[in-house]
Amino acid sequence: VKRNSDEDLESEPDDHEKRMPFTPKPQTLKQRMAEETTSRNETSEESQEDENQDIWEHQQMKKAVKIIEERDIDISYSSRSRTVKKFDTSTSFPPVNLEIIKKQLNTRLTLLQETHRSHLREYEKHIQDVKSAKNTIQHLEGSSDQALNYKFYKSMKIYVENLIDFLNEKIVNIQEIESSMHALLLKQAMTFMKRRQDELKHESTYLQQLSRKEETSTDGNFALDEKTQRILEEIESRRKKKEKEPPVQTKNIEHKEEKQVQFSIGKIQIIIFNLKQNDIIQNQKKVFEDVHEDFCNIPNILLKFQQWREKFPDSYYEAFISLCIPKLLNPLIRVQLIHWNPLKLDSIGLKQMPWFTSIEEFINGGVEDSKKEYSSDKKILSAVINKTIIPRLTDFIEFIWDPLSTSQTTSLITHCKMILEEFSPYENEVNKSKQDLLKSIVSRMKKAIEDDVFIPLYPKSAIENKTSSHSKFQERQFWSGLKLFSNILVWNGLVPDDTLRELGLGKLLNRYLIVALHNAVPGPDVVKKCNQIAACLPEKWFENPAMRTSLPQLENFIQFLLQSAHQLSRSEFRDEIKEMILILVKIKALNEAESFIEEYHLDHLKSLINEV
Repeated sequence: VKRNSDEDLESEPDDHEKRMPFTPKPQTLKQRMAEETTSRNETSEESQEDENQDIWEHQQMKKAVKIIEERDIDISYSSRSRTVKKFDTSTSFPPVNLEIIKKQLNTRLTLLQETHRSHLREYEKHIQDVKSAKNTIQHLEGSSDQALNYKFYKSMKIYVENLIDFLNEKIVNIQEIESSMHALLLKQAMTFMKRRQDELKHESTYLQQLSRKEETSTDGNFALDEKTQRILEEIESRRKKKEKEPPVQTKNIEHKEEKQVQFSIGKIQIIIFNLKQNDIIQNQKKVFEDVHEDFCNIPNILLKFQQWREKFPDSYYEAFISLCIPKLLNPLIRVQLIHWNPLKLDSIGLKQMPWFTSIEEFINGGVEDSKKEYSSDKKILSAVINKTIIPRLTDFIEFIWDPLSTSQTTSLITHCKMILEEFSPYENEVNKSKQDLLKSIVSRMKKAIEDDVFIPLYPKSAIENKTSSHSKFQERQFWSGLKLFSNILVWNGLVPDDTLRELGLGKLLNRYLIVALHNAVPGPDVVKKCNQIAACLPEKWFENPAMRTSLPQLENFIQFLLQSAHQLSRSEFRDEIKEMILILVKIKALNEAESFIEEYHLDHLKSLINEV
């Protein structure tokens, strides 16, 4: 061990061999950052300690000052409390006895009583003032314009809301009753039209088969199916009944057509129809049984708005009430129209209906301002016609009207004229509905021409005998087509002329009636038919005095007249030529009439042309 220690000592360097550093040892970046952070912390700690020391000293000084002030206050208070005011014995008072005290008390009592009475008077006065103020407030509240306006508008608001709620509740029931009546009328109309078309089809088929049988064999008997045989027997039975009926005058044409419907449909079906119709009318009367008059009576409803118009006309017109009234009255008017049938001649006119007169009175009772012209109320009636009446008429025209019925057509034209002509000042308002109405009329007439007009053509040998089945059937069909021709042309003035000429002359006269006339045997019957055709033509079309050539659509008719006149000139019916010339003159075919007169040297007929 000793040896080892000696070795260690020997290995250590001597003092003179040790190095002495003259420059500081360079520090690393981490060491420098740590040293700088430490110095900063020490500095901040020292500054914090100094600041705390200053705060403590300041607080101690405040406490010392406060203690001194409190001590001074206590000393001053104690010194004042020791000071006692001394009574001055040198002061003398007046003598006091019982009388003086009593007198002073009485005087004071009198003053207090007077003060009390004064306060009572003031109190009563204030009570009266309060009562008067309350009465004044009530009077002012009752007579204030704003209060009156508020009460009126509030009552109108509540009334209109209740009216709308009531109408919304009843509209479903109204629509159901309307639909029931419409379905009933539609079923009757469709039954009649279908039976008429079926009978026409079966009778035509029977006559065609009869013609073929006659061409192939002398035996005219052949087997018919049971249905056709039954229908033909029914047709013949109805004709015999009609022949037994007394002749009907023209003015009772509706009665005549009702008889035809009864013969076609049957009396039992008519009775069932009337019973169902009465049930619907009874349901109509029950719609408003549980409703107050102010909500279901049109005059009462209009009276509410009339009061508004009279009291506050400015707000009335600013609210566009004239646009709202037709919508509010629509369900009520529809109820009145449920049993109205515009296809019956005895149906009540629109102007005689209660709702019409009520609206007219409302319009005429409007407030007139010399500075302003309020014309909005004048359009209420046209708006009702536009929104309520025309749609109902359109439904009748499209689904129920039979153009072959003269009575239905006449009644319908009467109502349409009133609507389309009476309200001409408001044409802009009803323009769209008017166009829809006219379109439905034209469409229905086209359908009637296509479905209901059928004039068969048979050999002249089959129709020369006027008592033959072929001749009778052809005659019936011709007069049926001529009836439709007349019912179409009576719309002159309502339906545009171009449309009427296309339907009546182009589609019906030239395609059916003229062809049937060519197939007929020349003679007085043909002249009669031509006269009837000319009588149906509107005189308005030939009013121009300078007109010498007729309408282009009548060219075929004119040629047939000339052809028939040529044939009559070579027959025993020469006297009928004059009738043909008169027809040519009536339809302004003057050039053709002159040529015919010159060709046949009929100088005695020139006067007919000169009279035009």
